[in-house]
Amino acid sequence: MENILIVDDEKHYPMIIGEVLAEEGYRPFTASSGMEALDILNTQFIDLVLSDVKMPGMSGIDLLERIKELKPDLPVIIMTAFGSVEKAVEAMHKGAYTFILKPFENEALIAHIAKAISMYRIVQENTILRDAMRSRYQFDNIIGKSKPMQELYEIIQKVAPTNASVLIEGESGTGKELVAKSIHYNSLRKDQPLVAVNCSAFAESLLESELFGHEKGAFTGAANMKKGRFELADKGTLFLDEIGELPMPLQVKLLRVLQERTVERVGSTTAIPVDFRLIAATNKVLEDEVRKGNFREDLYYRLNVVKAAMPPLRERQEDITLLINHFIEKYTSGPESSGSITGIDKEATQILCDYEWKGNVRELENVIERAVILSSTPLIAASDLPPQVRNTGTNTLHLEGIPEGVGLAETLAAVEKRMIQRAMKMSGNVQTKAAGILGIGKSGLNQKLKKFNLDKELKPGK
Repeated sequence: MENILIVDDEKHYPMIIGEVLAEEGYRPFTASSGMEALDILNTQFIDLVLSDVKMPGMSGIDLLERIKELKPDLPVIIMTAFGSVEKAVEAMHKGAYTFILKPFENEALIAHIAKAISMYRIVQENTILRDAMRSRYQFDNIIGKSKPMQELYEIIQKVAPTNASVLIEGESGTGKELVAKSIHYNSLRKDQPLVAVNCSAFAESLLESELFGHEKGAFTGAANMKKGRFELADKGTLFLDEIGELPMPLQVKLLRVLQERTVERVGSTTAIPVDFRLIAATNKVLEDEVRKGNFREDLYYRLNVVKAAMPPLRERQEDITLLINHFIEKYTSGPESSGSITGIDKEATQILCDYEWKGNVRELENVIERAVILSSTPLIAASDLPPQVRNTGTNTLHLEGIPEGVGLAETLAAVEKRMIQRAMKMSGNVQTKAAGILGIGKSGLNQKLKKFNLDKELKPGK
């Protein structure tokens, strides 16, 4: 039974409406002022507010604004006399579900209420579902439900409360910095600074100064003493991104810092104690770099106490839809967004799921941001995607995912069946459309449907 709050300063009006609503199976609550209505909203679960626009003290418009601050999704229907239509229009601009002119037919009121509550239920269900998805498939801002991501979450949960050094490996754009942040903000050091340095962003001399700091006059241009990132990360976490780019001389100095837990500024011989947790990330395979002589073996073992692998997007394709929805929400919920985009259509989703994301999550995010900006319809369509994604997405084959020993005929049959099943989904199971998508004739499609026992799933087409 839904609870409806009726707000009107006319003495008997709320009671009369309440009787009508009770006959329809609703539980009415009544208030004679805006302040009384807010008190009820703070103590009762209300599904809809029915408010008069003209009331002494707090008007219906003022009450609406307060409700939207407290409960943005709660539907509010404004009641108004004919002479106050301008106020009703103002209410719509401020978030009212609709308005109804007095006097009104009871049937019209009931219809408005039923529709508003139905929409409110959908919003609530979507919110609950979204929160459940986030709690299950998201660790801080890392999103995914695939097996590789679940394994990564487990590593983060186990290593975060410790002081162990962590090495994060993964291709560019996979989100290694998000893993570092998740570890830090779920650690005992979460209230202390997380200091990040990109080792590939500085020349060697500048990087040394950034990491270790320098004394005044240590070199030309050193007009003042500067603390390095090791000192700034004291009691917190130091994140060294692209550690594989660290020059060999600085690898030696970093190893010493890790061993002695002291740091010397450039131009000084004074050892300064530092207490930090080290997290490093690289898009290289450091074991290979050690074998090539590009990275010190002893430093590698110091860094690699716990390894966390951030999988590339092509190895967790089942996460792509989650990421698409996350980025659509991100780029449509900001203050600068028009809010006109509500989702993405099936064809565009399929193209994105089939595309080989060489730039990984970063590339996918850029594509969605672009599509949100350019789309002229509520649903992002295939035409809103960049040409390089739209033209190659359906032709990508992930050969590395095919097990060794599988024959050519078996592989080709599996690919053929998958393409037919995808065309079926895209066409809404209409045979003529599916054949068109595949670029084959209707009779050819019939033969393949029988071959793969899919012939009973399609609807006949014209």
